[in-house]
Amino acid sequence: MAGTALSHLRICDFTGQLAGAGATKYLAAMGAQVIRIEDPVRQGRWDILRGMPPYKDDRRGVNLSGAFNNHNVEKLGCTINLRTEEGRDLVRRLIAISDAVTENFAAGVLARMGFPYEEMVRIRPAIIYVSNSGFGATGPYRTFKTWGPIVQAVSGLTFSSGLAGRGPAGWGYSYMDHHGGNIMAIAVLAALLHRNRTGEGQWVDMGCTEGGAWLNGPAMLDFTVNDRPLRRPGSPDSNRSDLPAMAPHGIYPAAGEDRWVAIACRDDADWAALAKVVGEPWAADARFGALDGRLAAQDELDVLVSGWTAGRDRADVAASLQAAAVPASIVALPEDRIDHDPGTEAWGLWPTVEHSEMGEVRVDGLPMHLSATDWEIHRGGPCLGEHNDVVFGEILGLTEAEIDGLREAGAI
Repeated sequence: MAGTALSHLRICDFTGQLAGAGATKYLAAMGAQVIRIEDPVRQGRWDILRGMPPYKDDRRGVNLSGAFNNHNVEKLGCTINLRTEEGRDLVRRLIAISDAVTENFAAGVLARMGFPYEEMVRIRPAIIYVSNSGFGATGPYRTFKTWGPIVQAVSGLTFSSGLAGRGPAGWGYSYMDHHGGNIMAIAVLAALLHRNRTGEGQWVDMGCTEGGAWLNGPAMLDFTVNDRPLRRPGSPDSNRSDLPAMAPHGIYPAAGEDRWVAIACRDDADWAALAKVVGEPWAADARFGALDGRLAAQDELDVLVSGWTAGRDRADVAASLQAAAVPASIVALPEDRIDHDPGTEAWGLWPTVEHSEMGEVRVDGLPMHLSATDWEIHRGGPCLGEHNDVVFGEILGLTEAEIDGLREAGAI
């Protein structure tokens, strides 16, 4: 992909799961040659997504995970056994010709495999090493292992979401695994920019928990200055808004099972427009004409709005309110965004890749476009060891006999 933004870069990649593999997916889609290293002995155990659902069809196996494929498109995949000296020598040779080494093992794991930062610098003085663990490589928690939901709980994010009188709800998916990958991608690019200016490589130490805590800035300021916790008696319930104050402002049921519509009245003009669309006697109640009255009666107002939306198609509700300039939208399901949204289709957010075993599969694209050096995603994620001959032969220059010897020795 010579026309893409990062086609001049090579990444020696040990990442896995979401927080790491998501970062190098960005780099690969932007044209970087990402060489993903996996363990041939443990058959994908470095990355728990290998072999996990969702699947395209009834087939199962370490090369058939839709989740793994999604986060590893456009990467080259090779297997190296770091328990062998031959395998460690292959890694040294890859580091010597790479711009960056990336990993998201627990802190210290790659060093124990024989590749601390000092060894990488010995191999290539200008190397950039980016490690991404739960708590980073320093501090009292550095030896602790985490997953996305644990990171969210420790960082304080989980506490921010929940219904009044109930325990913290958090999120139903590993938000910080995904967002951790975003931060890691920025870290790689920042270090590369520094090296382009100075010629200096460096170790970028990242902690996902700190990445989560960083998102709590306004809540932490409110607590430290005003001694107010984010969730407290009298705080906004569920989807309501008090900064700025709006009413009605929430998610309301629509016709059908688990179908919803979002409505936000920003001011009295929005309310007047909504009341006209509703056209029912309660919408003309003088109490609701001004914001103070609507805020004082939010519980009652939510019940009334819910009663109006519940028997109506969510798309019809949203369209009628949008036509009146009232902010409203269906609560989209994955099917809505992927198959029935002309805006998303025009954006090209779901490209189809060709996977060596699964065939054609749709994956996530990138949520931005560059006018001159845009991203490209065509090739599916690598099967285990799929590009061994490419990496060891074409890139490292080994002969076919040498590669066969490495296989016989159990090094690849």
